[in-house]
Amino acid sequence: MKISKGVNIKNLSKIYVGANNQEFKAVDNISVDIKAGEFVTLLGPSGCGKTTTLRMVAGFEVPNSGEIYLGGDKINELTPDKRDTAMVFQSYALFPHYNIYDNIAYGLKLKKMNKDEIREKVNNIIELVGLKGMENRNPNQISGGQQQRVALARALVMEPGVLLFDEPLSNLDAKLRVYMRTEVRKIQKKIGITAIYVTHDQSEAMSLSDRIIIMNKGIIEQVGTPKEVYYTPASEFVADFIGAANFISGTILERNGDEAVVQVYDKKLLLNYSGDKKAGEACKLVIRPEAVEIGKEGIFEVDVLLSTFMGSYQDYVIKLYDMELKIQLNNPQGQHIFSEGEKAYMGFKKENVHIL
Repeated sequence: MKISKGVNIKNLSKIYVGANNQEFKAVDNISVDIKAGEFVTLLGPSGCGKTTTLRMVAGFEVPNSGEIYLGGDKINELTPDKRDTAMVFQSYALFPHYNIYDNIAYGLKLKKMNKDEIREKVNNIIELVGLKGMENRNPNQISGGQQQRVALARALVMEPGVLLFDEPLSNLDAKLRVYMRTEVRKIQKKIGITAIYVTHDQSEAMSLSDRIIIMNKGIIEQVGTPKEVYYTPASEFVADFIGAANFISGTILERNGDEAVVQVYDKKLLLNYSGDKKAGEACKLVIRPEAVEIGKEGIFEVDVLLSTFMGSYQDYVIKLYDMELKIQLNNPQGQHIFSEGEKAYMGFKKENVHIL
């Protein structure tokens, strides 16, 4: 297998012209560096520009401005077949009349490689993706998960510097998606290939990625590890898009090093904060549902609006003054469970609050 390559995207933009010559910026001047061997996911809602970005790296879309570098070489002018990339599509795009072996070998045959070399490479990849013994079956004789493995093997056998994934698991059922994302990550780590993966599924992004690039309306909102984007989101959009979040309005009263005194309703709270807001400025507290504590004592008195047993956790919706908040109490067995209509108290540890 060849050495993986890094990808550098600099000031990349893509503009589409619609009806009435109206311009739409699908990708708006984005820059990001992806290291060799890294698994990076482009995550965001439909229409955020993630697929357009991937297609520009692959060469299927031409940028209006900006540069794309692969392993230090500028590739803007290269056609898709001349770029050291391979794409795994959402639709698999397998040849129905070819068996598994010939589907995987197709690209190597186009390269006019000799038969012995093709056989060795294809057999190695078949072993790697767990399809041994299925070489002579046609795509319609195997499951959706196995078809996805064939599509992955066909891309890997070309030994690209970068592997590109366009929502490859979205056609699979929920259980198989979870299994396949584990397999994809395992194979990527084993080979050490650079991977750029597009999805709108946050749990897929969290479980697969070294880093996540969160996009919204053509721009990059944040780049970070799964932990960074979850615990220290850069914006309200990121906090809301990655997992569930409660937002509580407050005002910063004073700053003291990496702490701040924040007025929240009638309470003054000392919280961790190293941002750039000054005393007197409004802020928002981001608290994840699992970080909110509920009990017979706490910071704020609340009304329990909803109490739902979910097995491994108890779901609550509570009312704090004029706000509804979500709480997830993990492992509720043996703990006091509040009923709907009861009064309770909520609190949180200061290290579990992120201030925007």
